[in-house]
Amino acid sequence: MFNHIMVGTNDIERSKRFYDAVLGTLGAGEGNRHKSDSGHMRVFYRHGGGTFGVSEPINNEPATFANGATLGFKCDSPEQVVAFHDKAVANGGTSIESPPGLRNGSLGAMYLAYVRDPDGNKLCALHRPK
Repeated sequence: MFNHIMVGTNDIERSKRFYDAVLGTLGAGEGNRHKSDSGHMRVFYRHGGGTFGVSEPINNEPATFANGATLGFKCDSPEQVVAFHDKAVANGGTSIESPPGLRNGSLGAMYLAYVRDPDGNKLCALHRPK
């Protein structure tokens, strides 16, 4: 359904360090820097057929996070969820909500962890047991 997701940042180098570490736990590798035609810096991560980007806002206003929005990243195991969470916290992110663990909800059992990136964007690492 999705082709790409992009979030804004107020510090592109800090975001690159954060996402290189965190998305590296999913096998995405180091992000690729790109200077847009407007002169704004962006970093792109391509993995599993999708693209995740971090960008300086093109309108030159401060980047803000979306209240109520969550970006979910698919993990292959509960251990990968924990690694995503721990790497996020070690690289400037903030652990939020409950500690990583199994939760039962309307969509069934899921192993989840929630963090905020250094710009306040809410991220979820999610594994659905088979």
